[in-house]
Amino acid sequence: MVTNRGKQPSLAQLRAFAAVAEHLHFRDAAAAIGMSQPALSGAVSALEEALGVQLLERTTRKVLLSPAGERLAVRAKAVLDAVGDLLEEAEAVRAPFTGVLRLGVIPTVAPYLLPTVLRLVHEAYPELDIQVHEEQTASLLDGLAGGRLDLLLLAVPLGVPTVTELPLFEEDFVLVTGQDHWLGGRADIPRDALKELDLLLLDEGHCLRDQALDVCREAGRTEGAAVTTTAAGLSTLVQLVAGGLGVTLLPRTAVEVETARSGRLQTGYFAEPAPARRIALACRAGAARQGEFEAFAGALREAMRALPVRVLTPYEAPPAASGAAAAAD
Repeated sequence: MVTNRGKQPSLAQLRAFAAVAEHLHFRDAAAAIGMSQPALSGAVSALEEALGVQLLERTTRKVLLSPAGERLAVRAKAVLDAVGDLLEEAEAVRAPFTGVLRLGVIPTVAPYLLPTVLRLVHEAYPELDIQVHEEQTASLLDGLAGGRLDLLLLAVPLGVPTVTELPLFEEDFVLVTGQDHWLGGRADIPRDALKELDLLLLDEGHCLRDQALDVCREAGRTEGAAVTTTAAGLSTLVQLVAGGLGVTLLPRTAVEVETARSGRLQTGYFAEPAPARRIALACRAGAARQGEFEAFAGALREAMRALPVRVLTPYEAPPAASGAAAAAD
């Protein structure tokens, strides 16, 4: 292959090659970067021509990196990462609170806090284009690490060294029962009352399920206590409670929205210190927009003082009253 010294590789060519090097499959690589398969194949061929080396070994069944391809794939990724850093830095020097903000939110926060968040953005930051993604915690953290998301709104602590947490507030858990349940309406429920209750939980994969189980273990509930019915969302859990299948725990911010749908429910509040969860914003440690995110967190704290929560100071990180280490979504 003859090198064409007059040509320089383009970013599109490097991005196409990096995708093929990662997936070793043209169709999967094309889908990953939103390019058609013929365009991707052409971009890789053009890069080989520009560099004067064969990067791939193509067979009818699979794609392999050539020895040169293995070495240059590392360089291509480094170039693309550097370009990404350049673009992020350029975005940071623009006026704050403008452009796109990709916000990830966990499902047990989104319906109850987004009205406050979006109202704040509309009133205080009209030039900010906020894009909301509702996902579970693990997916949000992957999106943040990979640059797909800029900022997260979720339960903490996360225990991730590469993520900076900006605390917002702490909120209690509330016991939701059927209309005739003996704990309904009480304001001083002891935690050990949870030992033998028919507790309804979210499905596996929701961190809120894990935190509810932590609360129950602290109350003395045995590990083997059966949980026979689960749900994919808090709305379904509450309807199951209204139908007499058991009781559940709701974050305080969710109570008004979720219990208003049925007249067959009661709420009960735990004696102090009540089990609780802590909510924060989270961004990549050292993010170019971290100063902007800290200012946004400060504005959110003020906006959330009207909610049934305990607003935290910017650097306050007290243990949640439940003592549970797991975050909740």
